[in-house]
Amino acid sequence: MNQYLQRIKSYFQTINFRKIIKRIGFLLLGIVAFLVIASAVLSVYFKNNKAEIVTQINAKINENITGTIDIGDIDYKFFKGFPNMTLALSQVELKDSLWSLHKRTLLKAEQIEVRVNVLGLLSNEINIDKIEIQQATLHLFKGKNGIVNTNIFRPKPKSKKSKSSTDSKVKEVALDQVHFISENQLGHKLFDFNIVALRSQIDHDSENWHTNLYLKTLAKSMAFNTKRGSFIQNRMVEGVLKVDFSEPKNQISVATENFGIGEEFFDINAHFSLDKNKSPFDIAIKTTILWRDASALLSANISTKINQFDLKKPIDVGCTIIGDMNVTGDPEIVVTTKIKNNELTIPDGIITDCSFGATFTNQYKKGAGCNDINSTITLTDFSGKYKTIPFAIPIGIISNFEKTTASGSFKSDFAVSRLNEIVNANLMHFSDGQAKVNLDFKFDVVHLKIQKPLFTGSVAVKNATVNYGPRNLTFVKTDIQLDFTEQALLIKKINFKDRRNMVFMEGKIDNFLTLYYENPEKMVVNWDIYAPFLDVKQFVGVFTSTSKKAPKTKSKKDDFSDELYSVIEMSQMALHVKADKMVYSKLEATNAKATILLLNNTLIVKNGWVQSVGGSIAFDGQLVPDGDHFLLESNAKINRVNIGRFLAGLNNFGIQSFEPKNIEGFLTASAALKGKLLSGGELKTNSLSGAAKFKVVQGALIDFKPITNIGKFAFPFRNVNHIVFSDLSGNFKINGDLVDVNDLKVSSNVLNLDVNGVYSFNRGTNLAMTIPLRNPKKDELITDEAEKAEKRTKGIVLHLLAVDVDGKIKIRWNKNHEKL
Repeated sequence: MNQYLQRIKSYFQTINFRKIIKRIGFLLLGIVAFLVIASAVLSVYFKNNKAEIVTQINAKINENITGTIDIGDIDYKFFKGFPNMTLALSQVELKDSLWSLHKRTLLKAEQIEVRVNVLGLLSNEINIDKIEIQQATLHLFKGKNGIVNTNIFRPKPKSKKSKSSTDSKVKEVALDQVHFISENQLGHKLFDFNIVALRSQIDHDSENWHTNLYLKTLAKSMAFNTKRGSFIQNRMVEGVLKVDFSEPKNQISVATENFGIGEEFFDINAHFSLDKNKSPFDIAIKTTILWRDASALLSANISTKINQFDLKKPIDVGCTIIGDMNVTGDPEIVVTTKIKNNELTIPDGIITDCSFGATFTNQYKKGAGCNDINSTITLTDFSGKYKTIPFAIPIGIISNFEKTTASGSFKSDFAVSRLNEIVNANLMHFSDGQAKVNLDFKFDVVHLKIQKPLFTGSVAVKNATVNYGPRNLTFVKTDIQLDFTEQALLIKKINFKDRRNMVFMEGKIDNFLTLYYENPEKMVVNWDIYAPFLDVKQFVGVFTSTSKKAPKTKSKKDDFSDELYSVIEMSQMALHVKADKMVYSKLEATNAKATILLLNNTLIVKNGWVQSVGGSIAFDGQLVPDGDHFLLESNAKINRVNIGRFLAGLNNFGIQSFEPKNIEGFLTASAALKGKLLSGGELKTNSLSGAAKFKVVQGALIDFKPITNIGKFAFPFRNVNHIVFSDLSGNFKINGDLVDVNDLKVSSNVLNLDVNGVYSFNRGTNLAMTIPLRNPKKDELITDEAEKAEKRTKGIVLHLLAVDVDGKIKIRWNKNHEKL
């Protein structure tokens, strides 16, 4: 190895090697000298023939344009483009013949370098080989009246051939710092690009050509409709475009892979027609991109809507844009994508395990225009989970982006307990049961809120247990069937159990969904309720107990819970109740029926009727919230009820001076009363006020203290401990624990008695009593009522007062016979 290197070193030192090096050096010096001399010759030639060359250039240009060109100066670039000649045109302005009308200069450049073929120049022809434009503005314009600034190139006569055998086609184009504008006021289009760099070497094939074009530009505007906003606005665009021009088709085709737009990369195929009157184009784009990154590249009218949504993982997207540069309005835009196992964010929450196909088009009906009204998003095979609830939308269509509507079908099958992930447990808690949903839907969408919803189909719930916390209502082992029709929501098969009560319910809500979303306070729920047994106090207590609303938090779940609670509380209910047996306190009744209205937490009872204690009671009334209490108003008609059992059932209305066992008979009465109910349905003691009329037949007073006290004084020889009366009637005005007694008339076998004044359940009794002393025992044998009335006051008549003294009833003389 060392011997081989030594031989090479020895050869480099020989005379032959030195001669070879010298010859190569002379050759290189000769070439350089030749280039210098040739360039010098060309420079001298240019200077000596500058005027003629400028004339030839102007002539060459004027052969092809109808406007005017203004060139500030022309210089020769020494050595650049050798062996061809490179000319630098400074301060170039190109205007069409209609410039005075539109004021848009087609081209204005600081410098344009033109590389001219020397052979053509020597034969008195200018053949341009390369054009390089620097610091320029190229402005293509079409006005509202159709006027354009691009009619500047003369059509080449097909019958004439070029006299030069030299190829005159441009082979290379370069742009540096060029502002390109395509402004179409008639079509509301604006394309505005700041081209940082463009490089293109063109291969010609007869009249066709091909180039790999490198482009780096800032997209200030790519607006197919300026009223809608710009695509890829203020995004840097960079990549290599394969561009082909077809003379027969008069069309440019563009294809590129991994073309950079902003931070994203795209595969693009496009075609642009260069016809004068019709300029159709089509662009096909494919990419894998995040939702929000894709939205940022779209026009404002689209991005503002889809920004309300998001997908966590990148998606594969295909987009086609088809239009005509000379036609007013938007191009047709179609976007397609397939989503697999993604996470979708919507205004109301997050949908996980989300898969679906989606297609957007702004021309759903062909021929109806490319616009927001004719825009749709079609979803197919949508599946996912909202919280833990799975659902599917086999097909859904969102239509008309000006007055948006959504329609489709919705299906779900899930355990009812999964609703606990959505609803606050303090509002509702679910356990057991399975729910199955099968609905078709259609509704308007205004500011992403549902309006005018229409659902048809059914929701079936089997064996569910639900507790409504604010009123402690429990629905146990309940089958619920919800049928949605175009007119109403039908609610079937609901069982309600609350301590002692068992209630079977069916309901109907007219125009349910519209009222739910827009006017819940106008919603009326019509319930048909049947109960084998009903505890009225507990049942009323459900509606009069203080609501315990679930505490508010900032979570989405509680937002939904608050909305649901608000709708329930604001809605109106009409309950048509039937009960085989019912109780209030100790009062029992059968065959009960009533209509109960719930309006703004007010309970109204109409057409109430029960059979009770041997007779019947008809009633109506209402309960109105008043702080922690409820104001009660009631009208009642009592027909032949057992008075003792009736009073016992109602705890004797809180009266302490006598007990229900002290009175017998059948009561017929009418009353209009007001009072207060405590939370839970208990009547507040001494809160009643109003008026009442009554009559007792087949009645008796047994050990009735007000009478026995008088009897000891006035009738020591009569049995006042058991008085059977033929007539006991009167009318009262009640005010708390005071009762104004008017015309209380007692006709009995022991004594007759007329009473007026004030009776107090506690303190303050002051009654005037008129008591004939004659024994009325045989009056019942008198059949003539006039005769009976005449004998009633014959003989000695006592006028007494029953007054309250230190909490005890004392009897005194009524000396002046005053009627209190």
